[in-house]
Amino acid sequence: MAGPRNTETDASRDMLVTACFGRRFGLAAPGDPGAPEHQARTRGKRLRPVAGDHVRASPLANEDDWLIESLLPRDNELARPDSRGRREVLAANVSLMVVVVAPEPAPDFYIVDRYLAAARLMPCEAAIVWSKSDLGDPPEALETYAALDYPVLTCSARSGDSIEALASLLQGHTGILVGQSGVGKSSLINALTGDARQRIGAVSEGSREGRHTTVTAALIRIETGLAVIDSPGVRDYAPSIESLRDVSSGFVEIANYAEHCRFADCQHRSEPGCAVKTAVESGAIDPRRYDSYRRLRQLTEQLRRDW
Repeated sequence: MAGPRNTETDASRDMLVTACFGRRFGLAAPGDPGAPEHQARTRGKRLRPVAGDHVRASPLANEDDWLIESLLPRDNELARPDSRGRREVLAANVSLMVVVVAPEPAPDFYIVDRYLAAARLMPCEAAIVWSKSDLGDPPEALETYAALDYPVLTCSARSGDSIEALASLLQGHTGILVGQSGVGKSSLINALTGDARQRIGAVSEGSREGRHTTVTAALIRIETGLAVIDSPGVRDYAPSIESLRDVSSGFVEIANYAEHCRFADCQHRSEPGCAVKTAVESGAIDPRRYDSYRRLRQLTEQLRRDW
């Protein structure tokens, strides 16, 4: 990963963070997928770069390491609350979030909704991929997302089905693949790159849940011009939401109908004149998506009380 040993300190330059391993980082020149990667460390503990960050860095004299001196402004952040309720940034400068689901492990569409909500609040574009299509047909639930104008692809890393379509979707973006452990994110990236640079793992035979094989977010640059962040799989996820009013903004259909509610601060529970509740009752809003909204709002309220 390291480039040639540096014999003198050059002027600092803009670099792209490709990986994070505790207080160690991978750096590469932006815009050149063939550029060598370098190991780096930060100046001080307050700097917390993540995959996708642009930084100012310089090579250290007589060392292999580079020194990250400062973070450049971020376009957006994918974040979640950490165990103490603080905002934990997972990746930065993402323009397309691809939520991956599969027949195994069984899809949790509440997690899908939370990632889609995070994408709207960042903001960035979002799409859904039904992976491992060779193991099962896509469920009807995906039709709900297609009706909301989210791109939905059916792919198989094993057979190569629609890998070119996925590459086309990612073209021109800094993308990130997110989802449950074991849904095949790393396998899809290996299919896109044509090699096996990302470790992959099988679904646990006992629990039918995925095993964590990607332990840290890593930005993979592909010579075709693609830039994709492979993120660790999850068993649960909640976006970091600053205001309860932002929860409804994370659901496109609820945000649209909320404009017609009688009260500006309507919580879409039991208030009179709630256009969202009326839309749910008429079938214009999918009841499960509405339930997902309520769950995320309750979770956000709980997190705010606890922390």
